[in-house]
Amino acid sequence: MQAPSVGGVMLPRGNGESIRLSRGASLTDFAEKINANPASLVAVMMNLGEMVTATQSVSDETLQLLAGEMNYTVQIVSPEEEDRELLESFDLEFGEDEGDEDDLVVRPPVVTVMGHVDHGKTRLLDAIRKTNVIAGEAGGITQHIGAYQVATEVNDEERKITFIDTPGHEAFTAMRARGARSTDIAILVVAANDGVMPQTVEALNHAKAADVPIVVAVNKIDVEGADPTKVRGQLTEYGLVAEEYGGDTMFVDISAKQGLHIDSLLEAVILTADASLDLRANPNQDAQGISIESRLDRGRGAVATVLVQRGTLRVGDTMVVGDAYGRVRAMLDDNGNNVAEAGPSTPVQVLGLTNVPGAGDNFIVVDEDRTARQIAEKRAARERNAAFAKRTRRVSLEDLDKVLKAGEVQQLNLIIKGDASGSVEALESSLLQLDVGEEVDIRVLHRGVGAVTESDIDLAMGSDAIVIGFNVRAAGRAAQMAEREGVDVRYYSVIYQAIEEIEAALKGMLKPEYEEVELGTAEIREVFKSSKLGNIAGVLIRSGEVKRNTKARLVRDGKVIAENLNIEGLRRFKDDVTEIREGYEGGINLGNFNDIKVDDVIATYEMREKPRA
Repeated sequence: MQAPSVGGVMLPRGNGESIRLSRGASLTDFAEKINANPASLVAVMMNLGEMVTATQSVSDETLQLLAGEMNYTVQIVSPEEEDRELLESFDLEFGEDEGDEDDLVVRPPVVTVMGHVDHGKTRLLDAIRKTNVIAGEAGGITQHIGAYQVATEVNDEERKITFIDTPGHEAFTAMRARGARSTDIAILVVAANDGVMPQTVEALNHAKAADVPIVVAVNKIDVEGADPTKVRGQLTEYGLVAEEYGGDTMFVDISAKQGLHIDSLLEAVILTADASLDLRANPNQDAQGISIESRLDRGRGAVATVLVQRGTLRVGDTMVVGDAYGRVRAMLDDNGNNVAEAGPSTPVQVLGLTNVPGAGDNFIVVDEDRTARQIAEKRAARERNAAFAKRTRRVSLEDLDKVLKAGEVQQLNLIIKGDASGSVEALESSLLQLDVGEEVDIRVLHRGVGAVTESDIDLAMGSDAIVIGFNVRAAGRAAQMAEREGVDVRYYSVIYQAIEEIEAALKGMLKPEYEEVELGTAEIREVFKSSKLGNIAGVLIRSGEVKRNTKARLVRDGKVIAENLNIEGLRRFKDDVTEIREGYEGGINLGNFNDIKVDDVIATYEMREKPRA
């Protein structure tokens, strides 16, 4: 039925009907659903105080507001559901084996190695890889493609296992976020001399959340102070009970360095898979699977490592991976050899895609290039619209008072990372005791020990949280990611300063006049001793530029060792210089401070006046 709207424009008025719209839909999309003129919806939005064009992607909140004004309800379709509907429109289906039980054959288990830093994950993967590499291969190391397959003998039968090998478990978390079950089994590496550590628990929680069976590799049994029994006891508290204690988790004592009991670990993986999982797939259908990692190669173009989950992928197939598509020109295995086909649970590098897909994007083989292009284009448009509609401005301490008054947030979400669990708990306890009235709550979403990571930034993006680093800095690409996504990351070395700033922000009193600007970072490659100047750091400038007479801090293993240092001397070869840029080497003298070691990072910064809003 028609009902008069603003300015005398007649608009259809609903009776509470539900309208399905994709994330990032425009007013034109809304108008098509209710048979209205898009221009009239623009007028409605103007009267609601929102300036929106007819074709502009709008946020979920805006769609809900408009729908409520016109007596409709809006159902925002999830990306996964939308993708399923998109494939169904082309008579395709992802995630199901075709045929009946007789068409299914046993496939190798897919394994991810997880655990605390320095407990030997990388060395274990190297040890497993070396037992399977082709003799005479250069350096004895396989080509890194993000995944590889090894063979082991169990009950006189050769069985294969696929290992996903990506730094920081990027694929594991990215695929889980997209709802794809990429991993069948997780190997949890725990050092016998250290026992359970914070990242061990974090890795364990990741594996449990993904609902995958766990095999525990107790590493470093050859090191002094190793106590495998203690590890078994500690993990019992987290629900992992060893078989010898009456539980159902297999523990294997190994030494990745010495190569001890690696075969027993592989056998434990196979036995766990056989006992807990029904790993079968149909190899005789069009291939489906997921992208593990990808990169842009100067000579070969887009190179993607994909894991085939069902069906068989062949050279010449037309595939669509996320918003990339193309005909498979060539496939390479983890030894760099060309292969003609890849069956279930087989990882291969694929050449021939139009662009670089993301980690965790699913792939599907289609009959025609035209179909692949249409699916890829629709996926790309959907991603673009969702990105446009996403609210890019995130909450920071400076504008917290404004958004509180505007009613945009009722609580301040925090992520706390520190150099020790005691200081993190003390900071969390102090912040939660702040008395700022009943209008706003403080909620600590995550706290942990160690550097600020990309996972922390991901969590902050999804929940509009502020990240606090106490005596730690951002690691790897986390700093650039935070800057790109607009996540507010605050660094403190004095607990009271952190408490005062958060309290001042909550009370609307924070008016910062200066901000710290990172100038550059230098990695110490060598330490030279001078009788006149003390220790001199031979460095490679990793990012930005390092200038003489600027402030610096020394970071070791992600932890801040010293603050308020000064770059007193800067040399290139025998010449004194005022600055050294990214990619160049030089020497740095930190004055009276001599506690420097190889692999330390010197982070330089300056305080700049920040214009007041």
